[in-house]
Amino acid sequence: MQLAVPGPTSKGPAEKFTGDVYLNSLHAGEQPSRLISAMVRFTPGARTHWHSHPVGQTLHCTDGMGLVANRDGEIILLSAGDTVHTPAGEEHWHGATQDSLMCHLALVEHEAGQTATWLEPVTEHEYRAAHSNTHPLTPPNNAKETQ
Repeated sequence: MQLAVPGPTSKGPAEKFTGDVYLNSLHAGEQPSRLISAMVRFTPGARTHWHSHPVGQTLHCTDGMGLVANRDGEIILLSAGDTVHTPAGEEHWHGATQDSLMCHLALVEHEAGQTATWLEPVTEHEYRAAHSNTHPLTPPNNAKETQ
């Protein structure tokens, strides 16, 4: 057993984020593990650019309100305690709502050292449209609720 000490806070680079985003690396697994985890904090209106992950991504919202959207137009409104998984290769973005901070735990696995393919920024039009088309997270019909 080993205590994983979080890395220092770094500002998310403009090549990957719009607005002010702050990251803390939590843990990068050693072989055979491919798991990488980080705490990501978004200021109101801040968000990722469009991107995808070769092995998918799991996001667990710890605080605030956020959005997760994909190219198919699916939009999920996140609040503390909600978890969303994006499958391998799905182009998506996530970030805070326009009037709330949002913090999430990001879990990804690397494939041959690659964790993400970064694409273009989310436009203001796409971001604003997401706010008017959100719905709270609801489990799929086949998901079993845990008590």
